[in-house]
Amino acid sequence: MKTQTALKRSARAAGPPPDVVATVLAVAAREDEILAIRVLMMPRDTNAQGTIFGGHILSLIDQAGAIAAHAAGGGTVVTVAMREVVFHEPVRVGDVVTCYARVARLGRTSITTRVRVQARYPYDPADQPRDVTEAEVVYVSVDEHGQPCPIVST
Repeated sequence: MKTQTALKRSARAAGPPPDVVATVLAVAAREDEILAIRVLMMPRDTNAQGTIFGGHILSLIDQAGAIAAHAAGGGTVVTVAMREVVFHEPVRVGDVVTCYARVARLGRTSITTRVRVQARYPYDPADQPRDVTEAEVVYVSVDEHGQPCPIVST
């Protein structure tokens, strides 16, 4: 007899029921955030425990923050620091991960962004979006020679 956990795993592995129609998740960004990235987690993104590799989520955070930095007039930006990343819950294969980003500080050559990451299993109508991590990411605007340059605010 299968355990409850095994039943959930096999239900996830089976994919969506035939009557499920894929729709855009109706999860809204907060007032000062932009929806930067939304992506379905695939088996290739897993770690040895079968959950999504933390490094994959860190890459999404970096990309989402850069999107917000570009929108703020950063032009070409490079990552300087990623601060305080705490994973609150695991992300699993089949989850849709959404990264929301906002500009927290705008300096002369640097832009600090805040990125919030949510996950939701879209094939279970009862599953609510859950905050899985967040981070502060600092970027510096650079010129064609890789030297810091002033940000042209939009």
